Formats: sequence, C-alpha cells, structure tokens
Amino acid sequence: MNLPRRLLCVITDEESDPVELARQALEGGAGMMQLRRKKASGRDLFHWALRIQELCREREALFIVNDRVDIALAMHADGVHLGQQDMPAAAARALLGPGAMIGVSVSCEEEAAKAAADGASYIGVGHIFPTYSKNKPSPPIGTAAIKPIRNAAQLPVIAIGGIDLDNSAEVIRAGASGIAVISAVSDSDDPAAAARELVRRIRQ
Repeated sequence: MNLPRRLLCVITDEESDPVELARQALEGGAGMMQLRRKKASGRDLFHWALRIQELCREREALFIVNDRVDIALAMHADGVHLGQQDMPAAAARALLGPGAMIGVSVSCEEEAAKAAADGASYIGVGHIFPTYSKNKPSPPIGTAAIKPIRNAAQLPVIAIGGIDLDNSAEVIRAGASGIAVISAVSDSDDPAAAARELVRRIRQ
C-alpha cells in the first residue's frame, strides 16, 4: 500500500466526537484519518474505528489506528501508527501482514533507519514546530531535519507538530510527503473548511 503524495492526515483529538470530526475532515479532502484517543476504552475505540473506516472507504481515504495494533487487526484497518514506546514495527508487521500501512514516529536519523529496517511504510517526523496538542519535553526539530531523516529511512515522511495554515507549505517544500495535524482542524469552527484550505496549500 503506497502513501499518496501531499497527503493531509487528520488525527482525532481528545475532546471532539471522533466520528463527526472524521466526517468533516474527509469532506474537506483529508486523505488519511488517524484515530487517536489515549484514554478511551478498547470498546469505544473499536466502535469508533468501524464508523470512521466506513467514512474513509466512502471517500477513498486511508484509515489508521494510533498505537492499538489489536484494534487495527480486529477491524481490518488500513494500518497503524506507532510511537517509540509502542509495539516494535517488526512485530506489528508480522501481525498485520505485508499489505498494512505502518507508520512510526521518529525524531532523528537513527530512529528513522531502524523504523525502515523493521518494516515501516512511512515515518512520522516531528515535532516540527512548537505544539500544544501534546506534551513534548524536547524542543522542536524544525523543517531542516526533514530531509536528512527522510534520506536515512528512504521512506515517505509525514511531518507533524505545530503545523497550520501558515507553515504547511513550508513543510512540504522541506521534503515531507504530507502533513499530520490535530488542532489545526479539530479546533476550527469549521473543520471541513480548515481541512480544505490545508489541502489547497500543500498541493500548490
């Protein structure tokens, strides 16, 4: 499964109705939805995942689950996104099979090379700019880090962290294949319009 270029991935936040957010983001042209809700029960995640996947299928968008390989496996999601403290990508690949989309969060060249060796499909690189959607003890790595990390992995890069309308095009110019956002869409009064404008800017 290949990752489309100039992709907008919208990640669900901790407060919004994830299904409604997905509906609006997809209406605005998001090419990938990632279900992320750290404190939710497995039951809730599973039911949300089924409904979001249906919306993604209607729009021919990708659907991935954050962290939870079991949820992705149980409902046949397109894939999963893993952090450095989650199940190793190699183990996830063994469970999900060769066709699954597996993303791995990295912040340096060494982590990128390891993710590639373990069978990742793409790498999530960040955080690029200061972000308030997640607590980050380390400083932002900036856009200059994107190309060296991409070269170390030889995989598509989805950049994340503080990306918004004002800097999204800069991230693509720096070598990212796509961007992932949370608050730039979820905090908007009109998530569909926010997603639509982000898509327009990264495809210019």
